[in-house]
Amino acid sequence: MAAGDAGAGKTKSAACAACHGPDGNSVNPDWPKLAGQGAPYLQKQLADFKGGKRTNATMAPMAAPLSDQDVADLAAYFSSQKVKMGAADEALVDLGQKIYRGGNQASGVPACIGCHGPTGAGNPAAKFPSLSGQHSKYVMNQLNAFKSGARSNDPNKMMRDIAGKMTADEIKAVASYVQGLH
Repeated sequence: MAAGDAGAGKTKSAACAACHGPDGNSVNPDWPKLAGQGAPYLQKQLADFKGGKRTNATMAPMAAPLSDQDVADLAAYFSSQKVKMGAADEALVDLGQKIYRGGNQASGVPACIGCHGPTGAGNPAAKFPSLSGQHSKYVMNQLNAFKSGARSNDPNKMMRDIAGKMTADEIKAVASYVQGLH
């Protein structure tokens, strides 16, 4: 992947701002916050939208004309921004924290903390996304997409296998928990 220039990415991000906000903090919970996300993860997702490995009727045509340098610049810009934190639903915190920190041994769901870290910062080198502050609705939608197989751009079916073992209540709780995690 090309090295990104955050300044050039800011200039190129005008079209992204309509959905993701000018600084990568979308206000619509259906669309992800890009602010503070690891650049390698952002580059992978844009490449996957462009190459058809990840499908979305809105994102595919947005990613299609991007050059490798455009992708790198956008990733550098959004990764340099600060995510605006959300809050977890207090009624879901206990279950969400239990799954995030300890998984569910009975059903084989591993702890989210193993890949996404104690504060939800992710693992940029492994291209595991930051979840800290992400919209709960977006996280829930993505977990359900992995569970159903509608989203399949995860390495070695990792997220499809995990989400496939999660109950609807666990998905809802962990999605809420990461919205307030920091």
